[in-house]
Amino acid sequence: MSESRNKIFVIGRNKTGTTSMLVALKSLGFKMGSQAVAELLLEDWARRDFRRIVEYCRSADAFQDVPFSLDYTYVVLDQAFPNSKFILTIRRDSSEWYDSLMRFHTRMIGKNRTPTAADLKQFRYRKPEFLWQAAQLIYGVDESTLYDRKIYTSHYESHVKNVREYFRHRPDDLLVLNVSDPPAP
Repeated sequence: MSESRNKIFVIGRNKTGTTSMLVALKSLGFKMGSQAVAELLLEDWARRDFRRIVEYCRSADAFQDVPFSLDYTYVVLDQAFPNSKFILTIRRDSSEWYDSLMRFHTRMIGKNRTPTAADLKQFRYRKPEFLWQAAQLIYGVDESTLYDRKIYTSHYESHVKNVREYFRHRPDDLLVLNVSDPPAP
């Protein structure tokens, strides 16, 4: 299942600069995978069936956001595409990430308040109930724990820790970019 062609995978969680990475990689001439297509592979990820995700990765040079930003995916892609590079985009801390996620979801849903499970179920993104399904599959939440700060921040912290641990002896294969860092002079 391995490929000789190197790929780039942006594996930071959403709201850590993944869209900016898309723009940057495109401007450098990389053929980017379609986020709209990739996000629809969420259920495959949830079943830990990576076959269609790996197959999809043959369609372009670089990929970002779901399912690439989710646990386990980077391990499978590292094995399927040896010599690929991984970019972990992060924020200063999990609280800053959570606050950004909340602002984004609040704006996206457009009700000027924290979205509810009913809002996520009604909001059409990719397919009916996709946002609700994503919250359940990625964070393991239900209607009473949706947007629970502790659950979300723990999940974010765990992801960052696990990625760093996985690549700890291969620093040339992982670039960590903190979107909260000020630009270099």
